[in-house]
Amino acid sequence: MIPVRAKKHLGQHFLKDDNVASKIADSLVSGTSQVLEVGPGTGVLTKFLVKKEIENFKVVEIDRESIEYLRNHYPELQESIIDGDFLRLDLSRIFSGPFAIIGNFPYNISSQIFFKVIEHRDQVSEVVGMIQQEVAQRIAEGPGSKTYGILSVLLQAWYRIDYLFNVPPGVFIPPPKVNSAVIRLTRNDVVELGCDPKLFHNVVKTAFNQRRKTLHNALKPIADYNGVFAGKRAEQLGVAEFVELTRQISLIPKIQ
Repeated sequence: MIPVRAKKHLGQHFLKDDNVASKIADSLVSGTSQVLEVGPGTGVLTKFLVKKEIENFKVVEIDRESIEYLRNHYPELQESIIDGDFLRLDLSRIFSGPFAIIGNFPYNISSQIFFKVIEHRDQVSEVVGMIQQEVAQRIAEGPGSKTYGILSVLLQAWYRIDYLFNVPPGVFIPPPKVNSAVIRLTRNDVVELGCDPKLFHNVVKTAFNQRRKTLHNALKPIADYNGVFAGKRAEQLGVAEFVELTRQISLIPKIQ
């Protein structure tokens, strides 16, 4: 029996399987001394992370009932529990230097979590997250697939993606209506994309917003593009090609 009531509006599905939790905790590979767990809930993953004796370990939780439970059952975390919304946190104020993020991410905000990771890519060295299987597949997918999209390109530009393993609904309370999966993001060596990162984000987003159209037509909201990729569709371009596309668009007058 889970000691905290799952709140639907928070997208909570509490993991109850220790074997899965242990496997997720062991998926951290960077050896970073600083780790932030997002949405610890009842601490099923937390108890394995605490055993790792991470030098600077913090958890962020928005549910007051879960926070009370964690304070009562993990006294060693008294000074390490952040009461708040991860999406509103200034991550640069929590840690100095690189850190890893891990968690059983709520399905309803998992994409927003990854967009926030991109914003803090200079600090976030690794992410291990359990998310909806469909989203995990999308993030890990390469060009040419129907599931390849905005998040795929933006994350793959800055991180290496490992699709680790699937997790069935039955290991959660309440069980979700979809399958889950665990993925790992490891910061790659890219420091500069070779184009304006903000424009890159805009180009990728605009290109996929009308993915059935050729890039000449899909990109009309930001440019009259007639370059080498004009006859292609967004799903046909890899990260390097999107970088080159962005560079070409940056040379077209009056695009912003």
